[in-house]
Amino acid sequence: MAETSFWTGSDKYLCDPALAQAFHMARTLGMPLLIEGEPGTGKTELPIHYAKDRGLDLEVFPVGSKSNVEQFVARFDHVKYLRDSQIEILNAQREEKGLTSKLTTGGRNPESLNDYVVKGPASIAYEKPNSVLLIDEIDKAPREFPNDLLYALSHRKFIMPESGEVIEVSEQDMPAIVITSNREQELPTAFKGRCIYHYIDFPNQEVMAKIIEKHHPGLDDKVVKVALDVFYHLRRLGLERAPTTREILNWLKYMSEVAPEEAVKKIEGLQGIGVLIKTQNDMEKVNRMIGADDSFYGSNLN
Repeated sequence: MAETSFWTGSDKYLCDPALAQAFHMARTLGMPLLIEGEPGTGKTELPIHYAKDRGLDLEVFPVGSKSNVEQFVARFDHVKYLRDSQIEILNAQREEKGLTSKLTTGGRNPESLNDYVVKGPASIAYEKPNSVLLIDEIDKAPREFPNDLLYALSHRKFIMPESGEVIEVSEQDMPAIVITSNREQELPTAFKGRCIYHYIDFPNQEVMAKIIEKHHPGLDDKVVKVALDVFYHLRRLGLERAPTTREILNWLKYMSEVAPEEAVKKIEGLQGIGVLIKTQNDMEKVNRMIGADDSFYGSNLN
């Protein structure tokens, strides 16, 4: 039976009530949870921290522009099968010549097709009901990829290539599946219909302070306040790529290595700004504001 207790986060992950409810509903109904939101809002971290907190096996499929169902579910290793078949023929010839030594196939038997099926993260997770499966950034995939997943999500089964082995689970034993998307492209309506949906809003300053506390407990309050002021001011500038949660956490991780007074000076001086600003245009825009009568540090910062 899959693990379906209500999970509200861990000592390293702040899970807001709406997300916790959606995640619980998905696991209870045996459906995937589709999480959308801008990069850096903790979509990928949810299943990772959940699996770690509950001591569950985690299977991850990072989606790319060339991802396909065979990589996700399973593929048949034709090269290894042909090689082992040739080894069987060679061994038979060697035996006819009276040779006792044999070439090895590593324990594989060409008559057993299952020996040549290389299972992907999906089929592995389906065989372990009390596990977690992350399909990360599905919006990067070719259009046919989410459509090809419809059968597996609806019927909760996979058919292994060549061997015909069927891997299936019940609704109650469905592994916890989390699918993330940055909305680079719209997902098919039919695919969304097979999922529980949740959109993660970017955390406000109060929530972000709580997230920072989880990752950097004991960090000086003034350091955190000044960093948050700068961070959210940068996000209000209309940059090409606004800084994300991951990036302020990295910035503060760096700042935690120096004394609080020195950290405040570094933050106010925008030292290490490359961890927050990631395009040349954005960097030039920020530098122009710094050089224009110190407006970056005026009342707009608060």
